[in-house]
Amino acid sequence: MPERLAEMLLDLWTPLIILWITLPPCIFMAPMNHSQVLMSGSPLELNRLGEEQRILNRSKRGWVWNQMFVLEEFSGPEPILVGRLHTDLDPGSKKIKYILSGDGAGTIFQINDVTGDIHAIKRLDREEKAEYTLTAQAVDWETSKPLEPPSEFIIKVQDINDNAPEFLNGPYHATVPEMSILGTSVTNVTATDADDPVYGNSAKLVYSILEGQPYFSIEPETAIIKTALPNMDREAKEEYLVVIQAKDMGGHSGGLSGTTTLTVTLTDVNDNPPKFAQSLYHFSVPEDVVLGTAIGRVKANDQDIGENAQSSYDIIDGDGTALFEITSDAQAQDGIIRLRKPLDFETKKSYTLKVEAANVHIDPRFSSRGPFKDTATVKIVVEDADEPPVFSSPTYLLEVHENAALNSVIGQVTARDPDITSSPIRFSIDRHTDLERQFNINADDGKITLATPLDRELSMWHNITIIATEIRNHSQISRVPVAIKVLDVNDNAPEFASEYEAFLCENGKPGQVIQTVSAMDKDDPKNGHYFLYSLLPEMVNNPNFTIKKNEDNSLSILAKHNGFNRQKQEVYLLPIVISDSGNPPLSSTSTLTIRVCGCSNDGVVQSCNVEAYVLPIGLSMGALIAILACIILLLVIVVLFVTLRRHKNEPLIIKDDEDVRENIIRYDDEGGGEEDTEAFDIATLQNPDGINGFLPRWGLPTQWWEERNPIQTRVFARSRTPLPSASSSSTRTQR
Repeated sequence: MPERLAEMLLDLWTPLIILWITLPPCIFMAPMNHSQVLMSGSPLELNRLGEEQRILNRSKRGWVWNQMFVLEEFSGPEPILVGRLHTDLDPGSKKIKYILSGDGAGTIFQINDVTGDIHAIKRLDREEKAEYTLTAQAVDWETSKPLEPPSEFIIKVQDINDNAPEFLNGPYHATVPEMSILGTSVTNVTATDADDPVYGNSAKLVYSILEGQPYFSIEPETAIIKTALPNMDREAKEEYLVVIQAKDMGGHSGGLSGTTTLTVTLTDVNDNPPKFAQSLYHFSVPEDVVLGTAIGRVKANDQDIGENAQSSYDIIDGDGTALFEITSDAQAQDGIIRLRKPLDFETKKSYTLKVEAANVHIDPRFSSRGPFKDTATVKIVVEDADEPPVFSSPTYLLEVHENAALNSVIGQVTARDPDITSSPIRFSIDRHTDLERQFNINADDGKITLATPLDRELSMWHNITIIATEIRNHSQISRVPVAIKVLDVNDNAPEFASEYEAFLCENGKPGQVIQTVSAMDKDDPKNGHYFLYSLLPEMVNNPNFTIKKNEDNSLSILAKHNGFNRQKQEVYLLPIVISDSGNPPLSSTSTLTIRVCGCSNDGVVQSCNVEAYVLPIGLSMGALIAILACIILLLVIVVLFVTLRRHKNEPLIIKDDEDVRENIIRYDDEGGGEEDTEAFDIATLQNPDGINGFLPRWGLPTQWWEERNPIQTRVFARSRTPLPSASSSSTRTQR
């Protein structure tokens, strides 16, 4: 116990002893018996000097200052004495007053205005403010007049070890590859100390590891963390926690310390080969499985992670290398065995494969650890399945001439049941591919026959589908495409390629080509078309035209003479016989129409009609048509005018005799106005003389009126009304 107490006292007083030794002497002793103030010289003898001397001689200062120091974080019952101000002008008669101003004057620092003692009345912290600048002045106690000019001085706060180191960026994380050599740098950390790094050892830090040995070490001065053991294996332990300490005072006893944590993660390297979970795998597969189907999976485990664990799979040996393939699944890191070609249980019932798994990314630093690959054996058993019929060929191509007889055999398809039971097969045609039912098939032997006539010119190819069905199991069906090509026979005669009409100029020359024609044939001979042209036997000696065969299989028609006249003959018909080179050859006669036309001097056709001769010289057909149209228009106008004149002379109202007898016109009677319509017919009054389409002229003799209008004369006689005359003064009603 006494030893422990002594150690504690030593830890407590050692910093104070070191601080006492390192502080400036002026803090602990003052020349001329004045604390922290050094005075020299004597008061100026102003009274003994004349005014000129006061002007010429500079006054000598009575203050000689040094810096003052005070310890931070000092606390006690009384204010701490920082220093004392004194001037040699002070004779001790208490007539001088000391004044303090500047940083912290009155709040942090307080001066005794009589003695000049300066005290710190508050606890100071160097980390908040390291020094204070103040101004001191001596004045007369009674008049407060300055006795000396003001002078500045500095009070510096001396540091003590009151701040522990801190890791501002902690906790830390770092990585290092596994299997690293001894002394591999991991990371470095940094701690900060708020104490004064210049004065003393308060900010001198030393680093150490409290937890994490023996795996890691740290440089005491630089704080660089390194591996302390070689070949650390991630697969054994992946993560380490390291506790780091930073201690000030150079790591000596009594210093303050701070800690942080560092998490070190070992990153993976490819130091482990893949390893199959088992050395032998067994799979079974039906023989009718679809190509590309996954048969099974094999997996090689790798203790590494990420790309270091990626493996590629291959089939390196076995009797099924041509039938099977293996691919790598990047997500599951296993190998998938798939079917590459069809299986046949009847041919082979099992296969053996040797599969290899190898790392994709190999680190050459660890190649000495052995091959980074592994092998396993895979046995595949083929299971029997009821298979559909198999055709002897995947496709069939048949040929038939277009003139083949009905029910003739075009070709044959064959199929068999691959199973051991070997069921009989029935054949049929998929009628969706033979809508016109042009073909039939024998259900037993697969012979295809012709059902309807063929025409190559209508359809050269026929594509049908043949169905093979097992008799014992109708669900087992196979299909095969059959292409039937119709071969050509010479059954079409050649003819003109188009409707030709030739034009012959009247001023043409003998031997001039009138027209060039070509022929076409719907048939398609193997060696191509070759046509023969000729005139009819009775027109071989045609006096007007002749023909000439061209090298391009066309025909030119030529004029034998000139002087053709369209008034004499406007159109010529020239029959031409066209024959092909088939076996037997076919021919046809096509007639070429040749019109005689009027042409210009350079051979341009102008008119091919005989009527053009009757036209006036210089008058075109368009002008003649315009003139005729004008004449017809004038005739129509004349007819319309005459018709309108006729209609204008006809009476407005035409009535028969019976209607006239019912109308009575009375004169010399006073009418009852417009409402009196009972005594007469208002229509007759509106037009009394329009009954026969004649309007009487008033003032003519009565006899003349009676002769011209006997019916009206009788009407008037019945009504006992005198006939109107020129001298009559009767009142008449007119429209």
